[in-house]
Amino acid sequence: MSARKIQLAVFDIAGTTVKDEDFVAEAFIGAFEDAGITIAIQDVNPLMGFRKIDAITTLLDQMGVDRGDGFPAYVHELFERRMISFYATSEEVVPLPHAEELFGRLRSAGVYVALNSGFPRVVVDAILERLGWQASGMIDFSIASDEVPVGRPYPFMIQKIMQAAGVSDAEHVMKVGDTTVDIEEGRLAGCGLVVAVTTGAQSREELLRASPDRIIDGLNELFDSI
Repeated sequence: MSARKIQLAVFDIAGTTVKDEDFVAEAFIGAFEDAGITIAIQDVNPLMGFRKIDAITTLLDQMGVDRGDGFPAYVHELFERRMISFYATSEEVVPLPHAEELFGRLRSAGVYVALNSGFPRVVVDAILERLGWQASGMIDFSIASDEVPVGRPYPFMIQKIMQAAGVSDAEHVMKVGDTTVDIEEGRLAGCGLVVAVTTGAQSREELLRASPDRIIDGLNELFDSI
């Protein structure tokens, strides 16, 4: 697919365009520990990319933990606090290589650039404020998982961005993400190009099982699509 056909490029955030060396997984582990529950990174990684409250609920169900209807929301609040603090203060919050150059190339070619995420809006805003991407005009749109009825793999985030951008045909949309649920989201949205990138929590083998159109090891490999 060339830039003549792509009208909108939708990127995941953590692990796709922003460095994530298990930072999100560690925040999950820490939030569960704060709530008195021990989990391991291998429990968390399969749920990367999902809406975070859904991931927490799934983990609690898998462990047979039931402390009342409000407990998943309590753990989510602990996770949210950790993530906001991390993205506001850590020196490790940096764009992944070639992300900003790719954004610039796409926008110069007349392609809208958007971010979507399994994070809630308050965490997305913390990232955007830290990196300055919204204020500088580096991206055109962003959307968080708590701004749609249901998160990934359902396609509502992509569809809402398409409406905002005035793109009516998903065949003209490229979706890029680092998890199998990103790939599933792109497929359910009908995106013309669904790309998996190996810079996140899931391996090439795991990503290939979801059958992306392309799998890449770095965002510079998308320069040939522009």
